[in-house]
Amino acid sequence: MEEIINKVANSTLEVFDLEDYYPKGERVELDISQWLLEGFLLREKDFREHLKQHDWSQYADKYVAVFCSTDAIIPGWAFILVTIYLTPFAKKVANGRLEDLENSLYEEILPTLDYTQYEGKPVIIKGCSRKPVPTGAYLLAAQKLHPFARSIMYGEACSAVPLYKKK
Repeated sequence: MEEIINKVANSTLEVFDLEDYYPKGERVELDISQWLLEGFLLREKDFREHLKQHDWSQYADKYVAVFCSTDAIIPGWAFILVTIYLTPFAKKVANGRLEDLENSLYEEILPTLDYTQYEGKPVIIKGCSRKPVPTGAYLLAAQKLHPFARSIMYGEACSAVPLYKKK
């Protein structure tokens, strides 16, 4: 019987796993429609009073996505005011839903990495994840790897989809 050789283990293939850069911490969404009259009308005096009465400490050390679930027209200052209340407690505040928050986190982290270790190497951007890695993070990773990698693939080593190869 012939010996089975693991070609992947013996290759120069580098795996770029976005989960390795996933920041630890709880993520929550904060829907400001709860502070609008019937969920649609922002009355400044009432809105400010709701914010003053709200328990902001519940967001301590959390990543917070601030959004409005209704089709209300919200002035820009309202989101800014909510952010000001959150800032002493939250690790980070982002506008939008959880995916927007995740994108925002990766937009901070990925530009700070050193990609020179991938110079001239085939790279696979790991596709399967147990954490909610947003599509935007994969796009940004590909942009950052592109100048360095000899080739870029997506997925797993056993079933990678080729995306790019230097000429």
